[in-house]
Amino acid sequence: MLPAGLTRSIIHGLDWVALRLLPADPRPRHQRTGTHGEEDAYFHLRKLGYVMVARNFRSPRCRGEIDLIGWDADVLCFIEVKTRTSRDVKTAEAAVDRHKRREVAEVAREYMRRLPPTCQWRFDIVSVYYENLSSRPQIEVFRNASLSA
Repeated sequence: MLPAGLTRSIIHGLDWVALRLLPADPRPRHQRTGTHGEEDAYFHLRKLGYVMVARNFRSPRCRGEIDLIGWDADVLCFIEVKTRTSRDVKTAEAAVDRHKRREVAEVAREYMRRLPPTCQWRFDIVSVYYENLSSRPQIEVFRNASLSA
């Protein structure tokens, strides 16, 4: 496995090449910002010692997705990432509403069906803020957030 810094450098290099050689990303700006935030959250969590096992996990049996799934020591973490460019309207972590928590809980139950029933797990929220997309993000991890709202 490559070190996180080397992996990040390779990905940023590939992004730089893609930006110059491929057609523009047709997605709305907020979706591109969200993808960028998930990528930065992924590397931040790896620095904190999480062992990431899935990104954008979906189950054919239910709606929704889980942005990141990873192990923090012996606890499996289902992680929702919220990215913002401003704190003016609502904080990123507050944007994980009741509907989103229900979706995450349903998909998490599906994922847990693959694991022993004694597996410890929790729900984390990661908020990512950018002043602009070329700046370093401010990242905050809310461990053991409640799935009930």
